[in-house]
Amino acid sequence: MDTVYIRGLRAATVIGVYHWERSIRQEVVLDLELAADIRRAADGDRIEDALDYAAISARLLSYIEGSDCRLIETLAERLAAILREEFAVPWLRLRLAKPGAVAQAAEVGVVIERGERSR
Repeated sequence: MDTVYIRGLRAATVIGVYHWERSIRQEVVLDLELAADIRRAADGDRIEDALDYAAISARLLSYIEGSDCRLIETLAERLAAILREEFAVPWLRLRLAKPGAVAQAAEVGVVIERGERSR
């Protein structure tokens, strides 16, 4: 199985558990690894046969920017569900970071894997 990846996708959203966080937008950064068999797309050189990273990016950005989650874990699970259900991604690794959430750290976040990666 091959991997299509997207790194450093940035969006502003309402996220956080503290009262002050509920009234501002904060940046989150998304990194994705998506299982895909790219042979058909490569053979035909057609976007219709590929895992369209532009369409995926647009869909996830739209969702993130309109979301209102308290936990980064919740947002990560919802994004994974979109990828699996709407784009038929059989396996994914998703890293979602919240820069500046802890003053002494560059960023904090979660990394999740969902689905089965075939060999």
